[in-house]
Amino acid sequence: MKDYKNITLQKGATIREALKIIDSGAMKIALVVDENSKLLGTLSDGDIRRGFLKNLTLEDSIESVIFKTPTICNIHDSREDILQIALEKKVYQVPIVNDEGKLVGIQEVDDLLKAKEKSNQVVLMVGGYGTRLRPLTQEIPKPMLKVGDKPILETIILNFKKYGFTNIILSVSYKSHVIEKYFEDGSKFGVHIEYIHENTRMGTAGSLSLLRDKLKDTFFVMNGDLLTNINFESMLHYHFKHKANATMGVREYDFQVPYGVVNVKGNDILDIKEKPTHSFFVSGGVYILDTQTLDFIPDNEFFDMPTLFENLIKNNLKTISFPISEYWLDIGRIEEFKKANDEYYEVF
Repeated sequence: MKDYKNITLQKGATIREALKIIDSGAMKIALVVDENSKLLGTLSDGDIRRGFLKNLTLEDSIESVIFKTPTICNIHDSREDILQIALEKKVYQVPIVNDEGKLVGIQEVDDLLKAKEKSNQVVLMVGGYGTRLRPLTQEIPKPMLKVGDKPILETIILNFKKYGFTNIILSVSYKSHVIEKYFEDGSKFGVHIEYIHENTRMGTAGSLSLLRDKLKDTFFVMNGDLLTNINFESMLHYHFKHKANATMGVREYDFQVPYGVVNVKGNDILDIKEKPTHSFFVSGGVYILDTQTLDFIPDNEFFDMPTLFENLIKNNLKTISFPISEYWLDIGRIEEFKKANDEYYEVF
């Protein structure tokens, strides 16, 4: 997203001030916000010309010519969603707001059509045995199971590439030769792939200890059995905006108790709730970590990501959650594998 601060003004501004902003900015647009940065509307030179036709002058307020129903998108919207909306509405710039309606940036269609390559590395954990998916994983590792017309891992890599993340590290173990033969150095997929080999089971974070010298900047970690169309660019922006050391993608999970739940005190019944639903946030298997977090991972030991986050919290490092509202499916069992194949072409 583009920086928006030099093209904003408040509704009390004059038309003269608005024209200066529009003329000085490459996007030829002004964004009108209130004192809390909530987006009120937009202004183009066309809006101002229409104001002049109504006998407004350069010293009049912009309030009567603000376009108050502009096309906007949410910070969690995917690149594809924003592009589709922009093309449908025939607009070249789309203001981006957060859940409170506050302006956080502006996205240009030209930038959406070409992903800018980013230096941040992506570590994909693809060393699991996939025992719950046997016999499918008897001869190939789980990330190489085909969903749609390609392996799960290929879809993951191409999704990162779509947002400009092309530096991939695969943490491999079980049947690693299958993965290495298929992807090689990644060049035929438009990415660069390196491999790190787990000689023993190291959990969802343990193999990061083998990468201390390779990871130079803020990086992604993702399980290799997930299908999701998260906007990885927005997730990284979110991480930086909140100045976090570690960000965990979280998914809301609803669980319905199949019975009437009785609330008692002593032997007195206080109330009965019939089959109540409880909501929780669960880890989505997608993380962003700063290199500082590597200091909290032991060398060559089994170590899981939840334990890492617990250690970071105990040591007062900033850990935050990123809500995953996009498509997300953890392919751990045969049922989820079938579901992924049923839904793949509709989603991807």
